[in-house]
Amino acid sequence: MAGRIPQSFIDNLLDRVDLVEIVDRRVKLRKSGKNYSACCPFHEEKTPSFTVSPDKQFYYCFGCGASGNALGFLMEFERLDFPRAVQSLADHAGLEVPREESAHDPRQAARAEARQNLYSVMEAANRFYQLQLRQHPQAGRARDYLKGRGLSGEIARDYDLGFAPPGWTNLLDALGDTPASRELLTEAGLLIAKDDGKLYDRFRDRVMFPIRDNRGRVIAFGGRVLGDDKPKYLNSPETPIFHKGRELYGLYQARKRHRHLPRMLVVEGYMDVVALAQHGIGWAGATLGTATSEEHLQKLFRHVPEVVFCFDGDDAGRRAATRALETCLPAMIDGRQARFLFLPEGEDPDTLVRSEGAAAFEQRVSQALPLERYLFDSLSTGLDLATMEGRARLSKAAAPLLQTLPDGVYRSLMFQELGRL
Repeated sequence: MAGRIPQSFIDNLLDRVDLVEIVDRRVKLRKSGKNYSACCPFHEEKTPSFTVSPDKQFYYCFGCGASGNALGFLMEFERLDFPRAVQSLADHAGLEVPREESAHDPRQAARAEARQNLYSVMEAANRFYQLQLRQHPQAGRARDYLKGRGLSGEIARDYDLGFAPPGWTNLLDALGDTPASRELLTEAGLLIAKDDGKLYDRFRDRVMFPIRDNRGRVIAFGGRVLGDDKPKYLNSPETPIFHKGRELYGLYQARKRHRHLPRMLVVEGYMDVVALAQHGIGWAGATLGTATSEEHLQKLFRHVPEVVFCFDGDDAGRRAATRALETCLPAMIDGRQARFLFLPEGEDPDTLVRSEGAAAFEQRVSQALPLERYLFDSLSTGLDLATMEGRARLSKAAAPLLQTLPDGVYRSLMFQELGRL
């Protein structure tokens, strides 16, 4: 198809893929510190000089100088031109490549620059909040809160925790010294404009949790209040670089911690993720105040074969589990697994891992209900399957759900199990 591929799509595509995974499928990588290494695929060598950085999503060979991102690697390794490399990467990510009618659109370059400016201002805000946690006169309250939740300085560093001081204009005063910078901070969701045009900080008197994308860039924040303000947790609004239905807090850090993630535990809150990491369970991620979406699942299953959903054991938790189940079914191609973990009522992962320890919590995870068992058990509740009426009601409830499963062995086995029941 003729037409230029929008730069915004290319940026989004690179956000969604993992260079380590792309390279490792073609060249076997080995962990080397925080990076990965291999013998360079682009020239003959016996000692590995080819490195891949998961943080920067960039590869470099110290021997021949080859370097680039995921697109550059595909172009060089598979001898593809740029459009075909984009198409290959898009196929991997499950995306359709759009095209612009105009071969050159100066507005596109302006939009790309605007996105880059947003990433820069978010990183500057992250440094500001981290500095305040160390130096602000009232930061002791935030540090005491984190210590009271059992967090160490190392974990606070690994997750870049920060502090938004009390007051209406701390960030505005620090970073908004020009009209352009104030406009950028507002677009990034860090400042709010009153009806009279005056600006104030969105986050005030809160512990700050930076949210990072696949490439490690800060794209949003979550803030946990220290006083009595509402809401208890406050998230960044949607922006050109942040879409909450797509991102998971903690996924970036989990991928940094583990070369091959065996599973991801999906929990509700930022503190759940950080508290679990404090106890050595560094493979949890949190949705950002939303139910698990199809985009969440596609992102998770690109990194792990198994997803474990963690819910409260009350009615609200059961309702959330039902929504997750319905979202999960269309994503269950062969080889994927989903399980459901229900915690004792009144407990969350943060409180439970602190009270019973990591080993006991991991034992709970290992005993989580497989999707098929949870589905049939929940639909069978209150039915007498010894009667024809009970079996008919189960079939009527289950069949439409099973119809949403992708074609494959798993789908066939699920219908067989429904028949058996």
